[in-house]
Amino acid sequence: MNELAALTEEQLAKLHNTRRRVIESIGKNMDLYGITLSIGHLYGNMYFNREPVTLDEMSQTMGMSKTSMSTGMRTLHDLKMINKVWGKGSRKDLYEVEPDWHQNFADFFSIKWRKAVEQNMSALNRSIKEIDGLKQQYDSDQAFLDLLENDTQKIEEALKYYRWLDRLIDSFETGDIYKFIPQED
Repeated sequence: MNELAALTEEQLAKLHNTRRRVIESIGKNMDLYGITLSIGHLYGNMYFNREPVTLDEMSQTMGMSKTSMSTGMRTLHDLKMINKVWGKGSRKDLYEVEPDWHQNFADFFSIKWRKAVEQNMSALNRSIKEIDGLKQQYDSDQAFLDLLENDTQKIEEALKYYRWLDRLIDSFETGDIYKFIPQED
């Protein structure tokens, strides 16, 4: 932070305005993906730090309670958007931003999508088992069997989609997605 001490008030104000615009943009973007605006602003503020920061420092910078700051940091850490780092002589946890936005995107969506895929596939597979049981129980009722078969086909189509989505998630996690859509240099 001492590098800012050498700046004039005018320079500081202009720097603050440009950073604020980016921080606001980051917050709005993350809000689109279900991350609260305040956590988006937290990431945005941390993005401009050159050194790792403590909860206390970020709490002071953002005017948030330490509890709210802790929750925000934990969320960003769970999403792999910040890392806990070791600092010589510091007994407090230090955090730094993961600056690779491609990796942040891949991690965020992999975490969120993987959870959704697992939950949805589990529900669909349970339904298939229930339908199989109903088919056995009502094996002489052709009209009901036809309905059950139609439902089975629809669920199988949904399962195909989730298996495809699972492979897409794998491509994000392995980086293979960049073979098809390369990152800019």
